[in-house]
Amino acid sequence: MLSFRTELENPVVEKDIIELDRKIRQFKEGQIAEEKFRSLRLARGVYGQRQQGVQMVRIKLPYGKMTLAQWHRIAAVSDEFSNGNLHLTTRQDIQVHFVSLDRTPQLWAELEKDSVTIREACGNTVRNITASDTAGIDLDEPFDITPYAHAMFEYFLRKPLCQEMGRKFKIAFSSSEKDTALTFMHDLGAIPRIKVIDGKEIRGFKVLIAGGLGAQPHLAVATHEFLEADLLIPYLEAVLRVFDRHGERNSRHKARIKFLVQKIGIEAFNELVIAEQKAVTHQTYKVDYTNFPSAILPSYATGGIEAATPANPYQYELWQHTNVIKQKQNGFVAVYVRVANGNISSHTSRILIEQLKNVVADDVRVTVNQGLQFRFIKPEQLPYIYNVLDKVGLAKPGFGSVADVTSCPGTDTCNLGISNSTGTAIALSEVIEEEFPQFLYNKELAIKISGCMNSCGQHGMASIGFHGSSLKTKGQVLPALQVLIGGGVLGSGNGRIADKVIKVPSKRGPDVLRVVLNDFINNGAGETFLNYSQQKGDRYYYEILKPLADLETLQAEDYLDWGQQEKFATAIGVGECAGVMIDLVATLILEAEEKIENSKQCLSNAAWADAIYHAYAAQIHSAKALLLQQGVQCNTQHGILNDFDKHFTATGLYTATASFKENAMRINDLEPSAAFANEYLLQATEFIAFAKAFRQQQVLVEKEA
Repeated sequence: MLSFRTELENPVVEKDIIELDRKIRQFKEGQIAEEKFRSLRLARGVYGQRQQGVQMVRIKLPYGKMTLAQWHRIAAVSDEFSNGNLHLTTRQDIQVHFVSLDRTPQLWAELEKDSVTIREACGNTVRNITASDTAGIDLDEPFDITPYAHAMFEYFLRKPLCQEMGRKFKIAFSSSEKDTALTFMHDLGAIPRIKVIDGKEIRGFKVLIAGGLGAQPHLAVATHEFLEADLLIPYLEAVLRVFDRHGERNSRHKARIKFLVQKIGIEAFNELVIAEQKAVTHQTYKVDYTNFPSAILPSYATGGIEAATPANPYQYELWQHTNVIKQKQNGFVAVYVRVANGNISSHTSRILIEQLKNVVADDVRVTVNQGLQFRFIKPEQLPYIYNVLDKVGLAKPGFGSVADVTSCPGTDTCNLGISNSTGTAIALSEVIEEEFPQFLYNKELAIKISGCMNSCGQHGMASIGFHGSSLKTKGQVLPALQVLIGGGVLGSGNGRIADKVIKVPSKRGPDVLRVVLNDFINNGAGETFLNYSQQKGDRYYYEILKPLADLETLQAEDYLDWGQQEKFATAIGVGECAGVMIDLVATLILEAEEKIENSKQCLSNAAWADAIYHAYAAQIHSAKALLLQQGVQCNTQHGILNDFDKHFTATGLYTATASFKENAMRINDLEPSAAFANEYLLQATEFIAFAKAFRQQQVLVEKEA
């Protein structure tokens, strides 16, 4: 047992961590298959990285918020278990790298001392719920979406139905119609709206479904122009039930919810959601936003702070113009910090915490473009804050501007990275700062880069996007960038996906930027880049960039990737952005038995809906095990239900009911209750007993043969 178990006050969390420790030991002893263990650790935020023998641990920060104590805790954890670097992500998480697998339970336990979790930060789960960094202080917001984002995070954390889905599920809340959380590229997006009904203001959301980037981008589809706030969480639960049952599971490249909606159409999808409505845990779920904790304000201690003068007055004015915004609360401003490639050291973090704790609220936000935001600042204390940031190299102006390039870690640590994204991002940023300083004021045009086509750096919706690739010429391979042009945010849940244009050697990325920006400067007067690029089209950009794709003019440096000294070679590993299929019959039946025990635990806690869903999942796992034993491959839960009746019920191998599917799908016929939960659990227990007996019989037959 773990020595730190008694230090945690939350028994649920403690059980989780002890379980992870136990599973690690079982895996190392050969008791758990590697693929099954991978799925388990991913759901607990532990992700394999490019370097063998170490892990990336993803820290889940709902809507990007952390207190100063939590930030300090994360910095300490990075020092003790990692390399002292905190990586801020486009999902508003923080990642630490180079962690020993054996130490991940202790790392998690240390984080939980300040209520920081890694649970469901990776894997086929509901990932971190992101939100506009201005939520709560936005001049344009109809109401603060923070309580709703937080309630959704708490509601679905450890929820049985979203632990083993076909793929990950990403959610975003925007604070206003400006859609700064990019809802159009999420599995579910929510934008706050107010509707007057019978003279009373009612809170609600525009709801969007099935957005996503990656190799096959898909814009989200609006399912509700106005869904009352009390119905949002029950609606999402129904959506997840549909996704869990009907979503693809064999081919991970076709397993996101966008592919399900594309396959069956939004009308059929909506009908499936309605069919699930009766069975969800709550028909309405009211979020008590009036009692949601307010930001804890600092002491605003003086001690010469107000008397501070900027170390560099000219840079200070530029910084103030680009990195400071007014809050809706009178007399306060928020400050943004550009963080190159999202990397900030634990040492720098502690300096900022100590020197800013008396002038910023106890509410720090990680932004979707890998920066930081401090809020509830008095304007007279801005010079002091600027000086603090300047001393640690974090006072660069142009937050959210063209120079503030977003990038994923790429080949630095990711298995899927093809070419370097972080070095490229720095080079592109330098081009803007040194050659196009006027674009430090431009926040409409965005540059984003990913190490591969999967778009963790969000290149698929960038004004100018790049993703890592490779080119072959004369028997040699060189690093390359796929160029995309014309993506952007239109507002109100609408967006534009960037067009693929051309592939060029990586070292010519800065030249791509020069050509595109000079063309816009010379020909796009009075236009936004979004409108201009849409008018010109991908063929236009192909023609003006074509000379940069000429491989007859390669130089020796073109065979070296950014920041590398050795000749480029592609080395793509196995991605872990989602879990993998486990087709071991014995493992599936064992998992079914575990779900029966989970169902019993939920019953003892009066969690009827969760108990029922565990019992449903137990039946699905058992049925799949028997189908696989018979050589029948299954790719959805819906398919398992149909195939079992086809291969077992119709052939007389299973005679307990006229239809296994109809019996299992009773979960949608009745509202959750103690009586039905107990009855359904008994049904599941009896079915697993049948499955075990059938399997044992088949094993004996095979041995005799």
